Amino acid sequence: MARLPVIVGFGGINSAGRTSSHQAYRRIVFDLLPSSIQQDVLLDLATITNMAEHKNGLWYTNGGEALDAAALIDSIGESLLARTLIRRIHPSLFDVDHVVLHKSTTLQSSHSEEKLSFTIKTRSLPNDRPTNWQVTELSDTLSEVVVDGNLETFIKDTRPLSVKAAGQLPTGFDPSKLYQSRNHPRGLQMTVYGASDAIKSSGIDWETIRSKVAPDQMAVYAANSIGQMDDLGFGGMLKSALMGKRTTSKHLPLGYAQMPADFVNAYILGSVGNVGTAIGACATYFFNLEKAIDGIKSGKFRVAMVGGSDAPITPEIIEGFRTMGALAEDTALLALDEITNQEEPDHTRSCRPFAQNCGFTIGESSQWTLLMDDELAIELGAEIFGAIPAVFSHADGHKKSISAPGIGNYLTMSKAMAYLQNIIGNDGLTQRTFIQAHGTSTPQNRITESHVLSKAATSFGATDMPVVAMKAFLGHSQGTAGGDQLHLSLGVWKDGILPGITTSNAVADDVYQDGLKFQLKHEVYGKDHFDAALLNSKGFGGNNATAVLLSPIQTMKMLNKRYSAEQMSDYQAKNADVVAAAEEYNQSAIRGETLPIYKFGFNVLGGEELNITDQEIRLPGYDMPVNLNIENEFSDLK
Repeated sequence: MARLPVIVGFGGINSAGRTSSHQAYRRIVFDLLPSSIQQDVLLDLATITNMAEHKNGLWYTNGGEALDAAALIDSIGESLLARTLIRRIHPSLFDVDHVVLHKSTTLQSSHSEEKLSFTIKTRSLPNDRPTNWQVTELSDTLSEVVVDGNLETFIKDTRPLSVKAAGQLPTGFDPSKLYQSRNHPRGLQMTVYGASDAIKSSGIDWETIRSKVAPDQMAVYAANSIGQMDDLGFGGMLKSALMGKRTTSKHLPLGYAQMPADFVNAYILGSVGNVGTAIGACATYFFNLEKAIDGIKSGKFRVAMVGGSDAPITPEIIEGFRTMGALAEDTALLALDEITNQEEPDHTRSCRPFAQNCGFTIGESSQWTLLMDDELAIELGAEIFGAIPAVFSHADGHKKSISAPGIGNYLTMSKAMAYLQNIIGNDGLTQRTFIQAHGTSTPQNRITESHVLSKAATSFGATDMPVVAMKAFLGHSQGTAGGDQLHLSLGVWKDGILPGITTSNAVADDVYQDGLKFQLKHEVYGKDHFDAALLNSKGFGGNNATAVLLSPIQTMKMLNKRYSAEQMSDYQAKNADVVAAAEEYNQSAIRGETLPIYKFGFNVLGGEELNITDQEIRLPGYDMPVNLNIENEFSDLK
């Protein structure tokens, strides 16, 4: 009997805000929410962006004015909304109008009879001096250089980027200020915040979970798709010498793509369990999710944290994608809308999945999913937000262009539909399932992905399966995009609203629509309308994955068949306390009263502290031992 992997916590941060308690989802469907929930969303953004502080029951603006919640929202509500979702890149990341570069040039004297000369700090003289240089020491610190001929050099300059929009984290949010970040790259700062948010969102103290699970029955699978490429990670290592700076001891180790998993193990959970990093471009999150799902189903471990943290909004990465023709440039967006009387487009509509479009919009995000097997979740009274019974991943086979799409996604989507049909029947699949598309907003994606979805849908008899695409609001956070899709899909079962692709005015003529209903407006379906969702990803290099997500109602319907009425009654009693604790955390986060978990140097163990026998290993701080009675699956080969 396979164990069912259920979602018991989720959290993180993206351009819509904090993910836990559906805050980011609610920012997207904001206009359709009741005023009380809108207020919570805005207050949460106020503290995240440091626009207000809560003290003694009142809200204080940056100017020191004390207001009640309603007055604060009236005062700064529109400004808070403008600090979220896709928008013009804010100078807090970098100045898109003045990106530094160096131009190669040759200097020569303006008078043919004279030699070029200049004064320089002696310590700045190159070790390997050109043969046509004559150096004269002027003082203890200065030297004069006379050049016999030409001088090859670089001149510092700036230029504007042609891509100026991104799905940046809410303006004013700075994760480095929330803990002792010690020059961590931005993606790892986001990891500390996002993983902490996921753990606390569960309403169950991590020590309680750890007391029920053996040390080797935990797992953490996480990654980003490119590595930490900002100046505090690989980016700094690669360009420091060319910028006249020194490489630090942190540039290389903190740049690795597996660092999000390592940080969660070392500084948040203290886990010694299974660990791994699967990287597959845009499908990275789902690849790691697949490893966790398979491990829980098989009983290899009982609790898993799956995550990703990508911070790719850097000039270098943007330029890399731009030269591929992958990003939406300002001039192309203006041409798309036939606008000639303004310099910049409406950046909030840069990403238009399945419409007339011209490229994707890059985004940043840190997303984390806490999973348990169903038995542990029932025992602890965990809030069950849904279940992920399977993830399917396939490559494209032979290709010409490594970045071009291929056939692998047909396999993943068709297998996911077939699997889901076996769980909820054909009516459940074709009438009560929505598709969370990859939806990058490139002309190629709108054709190729729509054909995949249409072909699979019609093969199973669907006529109007709803299709949505979260990148319209968040941008493309690369390896973490699957986490964005997963967590924002959960909100549909909380508030009953299916987010539409509202940045797209109409479906493009070359998009395949048979069997599908491209959702261009937010629509209220109700909390119990959908039984499931299919989450799709098509990545560079032939990395394709489709995840099956079951609704919380469908999940509980299945668990009621596995557990007795008495067991479920006991579960409900425990669950009430868990739900209350989770909401207490949510309100504390809204007021800005909670900080990330960061346990640097906490309970560090050495080998001499372990109690090892031939039967088990006992670790200080863990209630349960590591069992060494390990089965030999190949006993028939003895």
